[in-house]
Amino acid sequence: MEVVLVILQACVVIGAIVLGVRVGGIGLGLWGVVGTAILVFVFRLPPGSPPVDAFFIIIAVITASSAMQAAGGIDFLVSIASKIIQRNPRRLTYVAPLVAFVFTVLSGTSNIFFALIPVIYETAYRNGQRPERALAASTVTSGLGITASPVSAAMAAYLVLMEAKGFGLPQVLAITVPSAIVACIVTSFVQQRIGKELIADPVFRKRVEAGTVEVPAALEASFAAQASGGAEAAAGSGSGSGPASSAKAARLTSAGAAPVEHTVPPGGQTAAWIFIVGTLLVVALGLFPALRPAFPDADGKFVPIGMSPVIEMVMFTVALVIILVRKVKPSLVVEQPLLRSGYVAAVALFGIAWMADTFISANQQTIIEPLGQLITAQPLLLAVALFLVAGLTTSQSATTNTLIPIALAAGLAPGVITAMWPSLIGVWLFPANGSQIAAVETDRTGSTRLTPVPIWHSFTIPMLVSWVSVVVSGLLIQLVIPS
Repeated sequence: MEVVLVILQACVVIGAIVLGVRVGGIGLGLWGVVGTAILVFVFRLPPGSPPVDAFFIIIAVITASSAMQAAGGIDFLVSIASKIIQRNPRRLTYVAPLVAFVFTVLSGTSNIFFALIPVIYETAYRNGQRPERALAASTVTSGLGITASPVSAAMAAYLVLMEAKGFGLPQVLAITVPSAIVACIVTSFVQQRIGKELIADPVFRKRVEAGTVEVPAALEASFAAQASGGAEAAAGSGSGSGPASSAKAARLTSAGAAPVEHTVPPGGQTAAWIFIVGTLLVVALGLFPALRPAFPDADGKFVPIGMSPVIEMVMFTVALVIILVRKVKPSLVVEQPLLRSGYVAAVALFGIAWMADTFISANQQTIIEPLGQLITAQPLLLAVALFLVAGLTTSQSATTNTLIPIALAAGLAPGVITAMWPSLIGVWLFPANGSQIAAVETDRTGSTRLTPVPIWHSFTIPMLVSWVSVVVSGLLIQLVIPS
């Protein structure tokens, strides 16, 4: 009978997640709360612990980010990123993913990537490159920045869980940052070899013939050669194997097309630097616990305060400093898109995590301990579970709070768990994210595309390559990180 009850409770949890995903947005968190209510009132399970610290960390960070956005700081960061990308057109597939990753780390949200999509597309298109390569790789690697950012929502949820094990921000970043950089490079290397060259892509050629897209200046000579019967010569120049042709393409583009410019409002640079300084202060306080105030614990031993209140205090202060220095109206901060998306993430985390904790806490012996034993015997199953659940829920924070406690209960080393935590890259499994849809819609050449098979699209290969490379490199790096 007990097993049947556990199965019914599991159905409630899974059903709430599925319905939440179908509703989307804030619906994921609301269905999580409803699921919690059913577990408590129908199955009489004691309510679990709601993720209060993680919730308020997200609110604090997103408030600071929104203040920066209202003051033009996001525009300043985007302008820098676009300049870096456009200065290296021939290395676009390598540069753009790294830029997307770094700026996600700095801002704590991959939403900043939306503004880079047109820049990456235009740079690839003008240089006669296949836009899919840089666009898909950059979309995926921007997600790697979430688990490497000290101020992301997922990091907030993760730190709350790991600090109890004495594994803090310095150790987490020491694993996630270098492994993510390795994954960016490996993904770019593989992605550079994906698909046909733009001039040979049948979808692009059909769109050119239909008049829906123009031939970029860098490929005009090749198209003219093909039209006049010089198919063999044109194929050689369009395949990307001729250095002289590539150099000529770059010269044609840089000479004939103006760079994509991003206007930065007055004071945007100041707002961005205030936010960056706040982020660096969080990192410094995490790296050096002696900088934090210490208070006696139950045994009378002085212990530094945890990072949760530190992040909350620092980021709320950052928001106020930006508002005061740049004279931003508080009402404008509330209206920013980042605040709305951050609130959705916070509610999703709260509802799903509360439901998961209620279910997990009440079923330690029946289901959690066997699962823990399975993960202990096959630790890589944690990476698979994180990947799949992140893909199904499209929420890195909710996935973190659902699965990481199981891994901790199983007795896995914090370093091993951290190495596999970036498996949250599975959020790109289904084309249900704004960045994926925006990249497909922006690419007028049609090289970045979806297919009738939901899990097979332009982002599938870079996602899988990133997943394998970040986990493998993380597992190697954690061997030299003290627990």
